[in-house]
Amino acid sequence: GLIAEPMRRMGFEVTAIDAAAEGVETARHHAAEQGLDIAYRAAAVEQMVEAGEGPFDVVLALEVVEHVADPAAFLAECARLVAPGGLMIVATLNRTLKGLALGKIAAEYILRWVPAGTHDWRQFLKPEEVRAMLAASALRPEGPFGMAYDPLSDRWSEGADADINYMMAAYRD
Repeated sequence: GLIAEPMRRMGFEVTAIDAAAEGVETARHHAAEQGLDIAYRAAAVEQMVEAGEGPFDVVLALEVVEHVADPAAFLAECARLVAPGGLMIVATLNRTLKGLALGKIAAEYILRWVPAGTHDWRQFLKPEEVRAMLAASALRPEGPFGMAYDPLSDRWSEGADADINYMMAAYRD
């Protein structure tokens, strides 16, 4: 629901999935309280493909690829959901010492943005790894685009530094 609700408020038709049914129910309830019509599904991306869902103009895989057992297979399945002329955006953490220090240790143990133990640094992906996975799925990857956090304004923005968080865009021609 963290990105689904703002996307819906901007006028997009949104289908949001999560493999954890309890998370979907929480998001569905919150969206209903806000009067937002979002199609939530408790499903894995593979199930969406098998069910013939999509294709979608935009597929967002934000802060999830570092949690799956097989990132290449996950991104390949996500790519199958992208419509011709469509876009997929992948956001993840970079497997660098800076990524470990700030993306895991600071985020989990100092700032407590996420519960301790949420991330396994060994599962963080370097941009060249994500780029290769996307290219293998017949998508045209661009990036990485770095993410910068300004604690004074409590805002994220695009930046030149992709050493911690980054995004990659991938287009289907």
